Amino acid sequence: MTDQQPSRFERGTDGPKVIMVGVDGSESSLRAAAYAGGLARRQHALLAVVYVQPVMAAGASMGAPVAETTDEIAEGIVAQIREAAERVKDTFEVRWQFHTFRGDPYGGLVKAADELKADAVVVGASEQAGHRFVGSVAVRLVKAGRWPVTVVP
Repeated sequence: MTDQQPSRFERGTDGPKVIMVGVDGSESSLRAAAYAGGLARRQHALLAVVYVQPVMAAGASMGAPVAETTDEIAEGIVAQIREAAERVKDTFEVRWQFHTFRGDPYGGLVKAADELKADAVVVGASEQAGHRFVGSVAVRLVKAGRWPVTVVP
């Protein structure tokens, strides 16, 4: 005879704690953010919204205000997310944070997922036709096999 206690079901302790979504202002990334927001709400997870600011050495070397432009994009994305969160706050409660990383989109999202300890990654499908041949960020994240990845069309 053993002194084992019967296993108990613990409500609300399983599932992802951090759901990360990559956004860049494109329609597909905003759909991905909405989808990830729904997942985070249902799972009571933190929604980590990540914008990867591209590093454009060529543009910067010619005097283009690259950092200012990408900062403006990040600010615009944050404003959209805040507005959406404000619209649904009486109906749904979603905990979210906005993070900005610099680099190429794939490398930035990998770094973000690692640093934020993401349990799941959500991205929008690429809207560029050439990515079918070269490989999109979403495909590269799936192939990395480090997190469950959801690609939203």
